[in-house]
Amino acid sequence: METREKILQAAAEMLAEDMAAKLSVRAVAARAGVSTGSLRFHFPTQRALQDSLLARIYDHLLPGDPIRDRTLPPRERLLNCLRQVLAPLGTSEDARTAWGTMYRTFIEPEPTEQVRAAYLRLERESERRVEHWLTVLEEEGALSPGDHTRNLKFLLTVLNGLSVERALPSRESVLVAETETLNAAVDHVLSTGPAPPAGPTRP
Repeated sequence: METREKILQAAAEMLAEDMAAKLSVRAVAARAGVSTGSLRFHFPTQRALQDSLLARIYDHLLPGDPIRDRTLPPRERLLNCLRQVLAPLGTSEDARTAWGTMYRTFIEPEPTEQVRAAYLRLERESERRVEHWLTVLEEEGALSPGDHTRNLKFLLTVLNGLSVERALPSRESVLVAETETLNAAVDHVLSTGPAPPAGPTRP
């Protein structure tokens, strides 16, 4: 196994054992059995290592890139991307287990710098994924050019809310209600376009 893969595998093992693991260069190098200099060669900064690891994990959980499947219209592709994010959570017991882990890792403990940094790593990768979808749609003309930060935050909020709903008791089919919400979210994004540039502020 090449050095880069050994490093990523060691970091993934550490993250699997503790989602809030700091993943310091020294600790990951020791786990991988490589020197810190060798790790720095492949990953010049701690953030580069963390981002590469999270991208690898997301690619494993969410293989393929539905947003580029031009056999489908933009609306269906964006819907498929959103569904792809929610699918690994499962429903009922699986979703409760997933959210229990999130709660014990990021909500229950004191919000130390390590816990905060670990959560922000996950959030950054989620933002990168949604930004990619919106950029592709913009390049194709399905979205007007501009700042899509508002739509990015909106879609992430919808995904977070739906992932919690999967773990909660429900009077109706979770997937039916979820589909209605996802359709409404996609329609909103494709109809509103990017936020207009901010105008001058008054003193």
